[in-house]
Amino acid sequence: MNDTDPTADPSPTGADGTGADSADAEATDAAEADRSPVLLVRENREYLLQPGERLETDLGILRVPDDVQPGDTVATHLDTEFVVRRLRGPDLFHHFERTGAPMVPRDIGLVLGETGVGAGDRVLDAGTGTGVLAAYLARAGAEVLTYEQDPEFADVARENMAMAGVADAVTVRTGDVTDDLDALADGSDDAAAAGFDVVTLDTADAPTVAARADELLVPGGYLAMYVPFVEGSREAALAAEDAGLVDVTTHETIQREFTFGERGSRPDTAPVGHTGFLTVARAPDAPTLVDEG
Repeated sequence: MNDTDPTADPSPTGADGTGADSADAEATDAAEADRSPVLLVRENREYLLQPGERLETDLGILRVPDDVQPGDTVATHLDTEFVVRRLRGPDLFHHFERTGAPMVPRDIGLVLGETGVGAGDRVLDAGTGTGVLAAYLARAGAEVLTYEQDPEFADVARENMAMAGVADAVTVRTGDVTDDLDALADGSDDAAAAGFDVVTLDTADAPTVAARADELLVPGGYLAMYVPFVEGSREAALAAEDAGLVDVTTHETIQREFTFGERGSRPDTAPVGHTGFLTVARAPDAPTLVDEG
């Protein structure tokens, strides 16, 4: 049924009656979407700027060309040169607007490595926060549905996804994932109709979600839970086992940087070595076969 009122004024069009104004607006929107921010780098300085943006610094005024490309050199009006760098994952970690302590790149690397997330995967993520993990997952080619309870944090995460160029691949929902577990588990939520290849959790209620992981994951799919305290990690691991998941393992994430000096080499004492515990589990590929003979 066509609900158009034949007596109403026609929709606005361009001067030639072909809707050119609308087409021009769409082209402008597309051009704006392509104006991804870039980093201007000089020694230990980094400025995140949009093409066409102007910034006053103590080294002079930076004017970023509209057609700037990674690898270009941009000079201030005092002839101080900056090199243009394309944003990559670690740059997002350092330049996203933060709403808390984001997951660090080495822990994200463990999630990516242990789950093998890649192009075409569907990921359910909870505890969005700043959104660094969601952005990494999307940049790996996955389609991500992520939950953030705090409305202001969720808004910041959406802005960060746009900065990372993955807004089309990441849906940030404001709310508690546990409130939607029934719909996500039975597929009545459109986003979960085909099930999830990977579920990632950085939230206090990880055990509650883990208890339903067998309903959320496709056969062979992965569950990855990042927990700050070992007690919570134990509870999450046991919940995954009780749900019938297999290959349940827990890793403490530790990394030490080394310094090399004239007197010798040793671990650096400044950075924090321990960050948390990562529990990984997998949905079985098929129900357990029972020999009835």
